[in-house]
Amino acid sequence: MIGLGTIINSASIVAGGIIGHFTGRIFKQEAQQDAISKACGVSTMFIAIAGAMQGMLKIDQGQILSGKAMLVVLCLTIGTVLGELLRIEDGFERFGTWLKNKTGNSRDQGFVHAFVTTSLTVCIGAMAIVGAIQDGILGDYSTLAVKSVLDFIIVAVLTTSLGRGCVFSAIPVLLFEGVITLLARLVSPIMTDLAVAYLSLIGSVLIFCVGINLVWGKKIRVANMLPAVLLAILAAYLPFGF
Repeated sequence: MIGLGTIINSASIVAGGIIGHFTGRIFKQEAQQDAISKACGVSTMFIAIAGAMQGMLKIDQGQILSGKAMLVVLCLTIGTVLGELLRIEDGFERFGTWLKNKTGNSRDQGFVHAFVTTSLTVCIGAMAIVGAIQDGILGDYSTLAVKSVLDFIIVAVLTTSLGRGCVFSAIPVLLFEGVITLLARLVSPIMTDLAVAYLSLIGSVLIFCVGINLVWGKKIRVANMLPAVLLAILAAYLPFGF
């Protein structure tokens, strides 16, 4: 069944949010929730570092060499400029505020932050795009199934510290992966191996920024950096390499 992977992924996020909500009742003290949030942030950063280093480092004749620094600089800089002009973060927050009011969570001061942070964490990355393409063309939802397990754990832990807004990240995942699944035959030729590699690298850097916000509070407007992901895909088609 085409689209089953997106449904499984969205359901896993909802399940993780529900479990995290009830688990969070055990850790009611602010200090405990803050400690869990920072633990999530540190974990997120190390996962992101591993992904970024996989894309930037290579072994050549026994030596570790780094590369693609210019790709990271250009994609993030230009992408952030575009995101700031388009006010993507403001759009995320407006949608989060609308959800907060419509779902009866208007008194939850951390709802929007939880929604935006979790949405960025589970939407950014190559697994979402590649998995949705595989699901749309082949009906193979295995990649999204693996992602579902990871997202279940991530959302459960984040909900424990950030609150119920995390569970609503299932909505952007459903829309994002669902649209890619439906348009898979159009998107598939674009996603070459190099494009996927560039996407994974830049996506990992953005996830690292999410981790920074979890540890030190909101320091970076990560949503405004999202155009960097599209630029990374376009960079794979330039006549010169990075």
